[in-house]
Order: sequence, then structure tokens, then C-alpha cells
Amino acid sequence: MFAPRLLDFQKTKYARFMNHRVPAHKRYQPTEYEHAANCATHAFWIIPSILGSSNLYFLSDDDWETISAWIYGLGLCGLFVVSTVFHTVSWKKSHLRMVEHCLHMFDRMVIYFFIAASYAPWLNLRELGPWASHMRWLVWIMASVGTVYVFFFHERHGELYTVSSWEACPEAELLCYVVMGFFPALVILSMPNTEGIWELVTGGLFYCLGMVFFKSDGRIPFAHAIWHLFVAFGAGTHYYAIWRYLYLPSTLQTKVSK
Repeated sequence: MFAPRLLDFQKTKYARFMNHRVPAHKRYQPTEYEHAANCATHAFWIIPSILGSSNLYFLSDDDWETISAWIYGLGLCGLFVVSTVFHTVSWKKSHLRMVEHCLHMFDRMVIYFFIAASYAPWLNLRELGPWASHMRWLVWIMASVGTVYVFFFHERHGELYTVSSWEACPEAELLCYVVMGFFPALVILSMPNTEGIWELVTGGLFYCLGMVFFKSDGRIPFAHAIWHLFVAFGAGTHYYAIWRYLYLPSTLQTKVSK
């Protein structure tokens, strides 16, 4: 990809913050600085995600809102908790190879659950057309297929990797993430009530821009930590849209818009 090659800091004074890029069959080893940043950039969001999820639960007026708040909250909190635990073990307990490997797989699996959970409030609480309503369960089938793929095939082709290596993610797995991220969005865009669409698009752009850094270990210092920040910004933007347009009482929505 052109952008990561253009942004190559190996010949600058910032090179000391990162190791050299490695071939696809080798694992990238973050520096101590990068390990610390990888942990901190997702650990910071654990408490806010718990508080935000609890807020949606207390704002719920019916069973569907409560269920959707639980599903979304578990996906949101799980993403940051699992990522933080994996990166911490990868940093401080890397000698526990099997533990690290299992956490790496779990970290990959939780991404599928997070994507499906992020769409749950929109698909459960907004009016859907007859064909679009199938997306409520189809998104979970996609998440299940992705999870099964990770369990049986992820990192079976060679040496263990860290999550920060783009090459560790086979093309089929990348395709699953992209399809899960964009396919349900087509349904949401077709909803009669389009409030919150721009926030959803903005959050999606954060995720897409972050991918440039996700595959830039060894070229850009703290590349994976920067990717974490883009994930946090995207998740935060989507949370705001869910809170404001799906859970906030209409009277308060009017005050916020003013």
C-alpha cells in the first residue's frame, strides 16, 4: 500500500521508538515504548465504556432497549478489556506462548462480536423493511462464521504473531471484517428514520483511516497504538449516535440539538 511506504520513519530520529519491519512469516516485536502505548490506549477506555453502557441501560424504557443496551455494552466493554489483557500479557508474559496465543485468538474473535453488537441497537430499535429485518440475525451469523474461522484457521500457517502484524490477518479474515462492517450499514442507510446517519459514517471513516496505521508497524512509531486511538474515536462517535438518537428521550434530544 502506498501510504504506509510513504510514511516510513525508519531513517528518522523517531526510529528508536520502533523495531524494523519484518517479513510476513516473522512476528513483529513492539518496543517497550510501543508495548506500553498499546496497553494504555485501550485500557484508558475501559471505565468510560462501562459507564457509557450503564447509562444506556438506565435510559432503557422497554425490554428491547434493555436487551440492546446489554448486547452493545458487552461488545463495547469486551473490545477494550480483551485488547488490554492481550497486549499486557504479550508485553509482560510473552514467555507464556500458549496463553498469549489463546488471548490473541480471543482478541480477534471479540472484534466480530463488537461489530455485530454495535449494529444491534440500530437493527433492534429502528423500523426496518421486510427484507432488511433479516439483518438482525444475519449479522450474528456473520459474526459466528468469523469466530469459527479464527478458531480453526487463524495463525495455523506459521509462527505466532502479535495482533499488530497486518500479515497475521489472512485476506479471508480481512474480508470478513470489511463485509461485517459495511454490509449492515446498507440496511441502516435505507431506514425511514435517518437520524444519526452522519455520526455512523464519521465513525466508519475513523475505522477506515485507522487501518493505514494498523498495517504500518515498523514504518510508523506507535502505529498500533495510533490504530487503537482511531478505534476509540470510531466507537465513541457511534456511542454518541446510539445514546442521542436511540436512547435519549425526545425532549432532551431537542435540547441537545439546540
